[in-house]
Amino acid sequence: MFAVYAQEPNADAPLDSLVVGERPDPEIPDGWVGVNVSAASLNMHDLWTLRGVGIKPEQFPMILGCDGAGTLDDGTEVVLYPIIGDPDWRGDETLDPKRTLLTEKHQGAMAERIAVPARNAVPAPKGLTAAQGAVLGTAWLTAYRMLFTKSGLRPGQTVLVQGASGGVSTALVQLASAAGLQVWVTGRDEEKRALAERLGAHAVFESGAKLPGKVDAVMESVGEATWKHSMRALKPGGRIVICGSTSGPNPPADLQRLFFLQYQVIGSTMGTREELVNLMDFIATTGIQPEIGTELPMKSAAEAFEAMSAGRTAGKIVLTR
Repeated sequence: MFAVYAQEPNADAPLDSLVVGERPDPEIPDGWVGVNVSAASLNMHDLWTLRGVGIKPEQFPMILGCDGAGTLDDGTEVVLYPIIGDPDWRGDETLDPKRTLLTEKHQGAMAERIAVPARNAVPAPKGLTAAQGAVLGTAWLTAYRMLFTKSGLRPGQTVLVQGASGGVSTALVQLASAAGLQVWVTGRDEEKRALAERLGAHAVFESGAKLPGKVDAVMESVGEATWKHSMRALKPGGRIVICGSTSGPNPPADLQRLFFLQYQVIGSTMGTREELVNLMDFIATTGIQPEIGTELPMKSAAEAFEAMSAGRTAGKIVLTR
């Protein structure tokens, strides 16, 4: 079958390991289902796979794509839930020590067909295209958990989103705005800030700019480059919810500010299957149309990966069949 895959780990030149070609059709174990893929979205996790991070060398070649949407053999439209864990685990899947994401152990969604446990093929919400469904499982689920499970925010409060154009950031803006939050966003250039405004941000600022007031919570995925600004943006008792550190993982902690102003720093990773279902219900109820920055055919995967690697994103990048 046609697939987009990592041939081997390449830490220094990850895109050199990217192959658009043929792979064997997946076997469907008992309790699993085959999904005919319609669309798959790119995540930074795919670049890490190309580098060989989080995956053993003997597991290559590995079909890429944590996220996807498609149809079951009976025609049911589904969105892929990307976390595959221990079948005996009970509770929050993100805390399962044996959990993996698609592409870490099991082949990913950038192919004609994928095999997943039956519970990982979640009925898709009505009114969304396959491309829009394909962005929900990682970036949008991460944003939903940050806002509605971890932050403690209530409608009317103010949230600062650090970064204006990435997949998680654009999802945060759309979700927070629809939920009745006052949304402030920082961005590195005017085009990215304009995108945030179009998606529902109430105010936009240059990265690191002095804000007109303090915020109740900050949504962080940037790390070192924005951490000082995030700490200084908070009201006493406020929260920083962090899901990533794309600019570096070790900023100064600023412990005196942390304890004196009683801030909370909360880690957040992905989300549960139940949260994915709740996210899709929320999207259906509010009529949100998830932002897609670039949509390309799977045969143009190299172009899509080059754009993501270079940071040329304005919403999610999606590959379609």
